[in-house]
Amino acid sequence: MRNEALTGYLLHQRPYQEKRALYCLFSQQHGVIHGVGKKGAPLFMPLQLFASGKRDLKTFSQINIAVHSNRDGKASLDAHPDNAAVDDAHTLAAMPYETITGQQQYSALYLNEILWRLLPTEDPMPTLWQHYQNSLYQLKQPLTQQQLRLCLRQFEKYLFDELGFTLTLSHDSMQDAIVPEGLYRFLPDAGFLAISRDTIESERLTSASGYAVFSGADIITMAQSGITTTTLDDWSKLHRHLIDHLLEYQPLQSRLLWQQQRRYQ
Repeated sequence: MRNEALTGYLLHQRPYQEKRALYCLFSQQHGVIHGVGKKGAPLFMPLQLFASGKRDLKTFSQINIAVHSNRDGKASLDAHPDNAAVDDAHTLAAMPYETITGQQQYSALYLNEILWRLLPTEDPMPTLWQHYQNSLYQLKQPLTQQQLRLCLRQFEKYLFDELGFTLTLSHDSMQDAIVPEGLYRFLPDAGFLAISRDTIESERLTSASGYAVFSGADIITMAQSGITTTTLDDWSKLHRHLIDHLLEYQPLQSRLLWQQQRRYQ
């Protein structure tokens, strides 16, 4: 990669030396790319930059902020009035940008964290990139708590699809059809496992063991309706268990921050 122009969003950053930072960029062209660049680039905003280097850690330069976003969530890329390359320090200091605030900022941090922890490096995912951009646009709007949860669950589904984790809601782990009167335990590696009510009582699955248990009727409704206000609680429970599994049950910092914020409200 030699002085290649990229468009993307920062997922994660940390200080590196006095005036630079280590960046994890979700680029439209190459997926996740790691690089070193001048400090000061913001999260949640579309950026233009140049990347150079043959190794895993690139050099990022001429970082510009694309400030104009259309209502469909597509950002225009003429960040600077004359579309000319300018010094990083002047660009980052001069360009105003919208921010995501309040509880929606925690949601945006959550999206960033699951992406930089789960996505492979330099694997182009333009469709997921567009869904991410559209989700950030939604998070900049006033949202009810339910609308916020719908936004997150819908994006998680796009992420699972991109990672190859397609959830089967029509059959259980033994390839038997899901029946309305049945009870099922969700196992991320296997799918839905049919269980008895006696099993739930003896193992206390929903509390002590931490497994997700669903009724067959709810699973069928999820399959028929998709992610809606009616099925939101069930999808949230299902997605949480799958996310935790993919992260090997390591805690999410964004989730901990959100819990702390709610505790002190």
